[in-house]
Amino acid sequence: MKKYIDGILVDCTAEDIAQYNIDQANAPTELQRLLSNLRETRNSLLAKTDWTQINDNGLSDAKKAEYVTYRQQLRDLTIGLTTVELVEAVVFPDASWS
Repeated sequence: MKKYIDGILVDCTAEDIAQYNIDQANAPTELQRLLSNLRETRNSLLAKTDWTQINDNGLSDAKKAEYVTYRQQLRDLTIGLTTVELVEAVVFPDASWS
């Protein structure tokens, strides 16, 4: 049997559940799960472009400015996301120019 413990889905026996009084109240909501996935993807994209913000990165000022804008768009993605529908409608900014 699987149950959520501190927001993590784990295998439990009936004895485990009785002993620790584990219930579904600890399960993350769909909104929390989707936001977590969104932030994980967003943070990965930000990490991949961290190098662009170093002073001696070799990029032109114009290209560096494009990365600054792109990174800000990534950081702004989660603003106002209060429903599952809003999270599911998120479109990541295009970085095909990179």
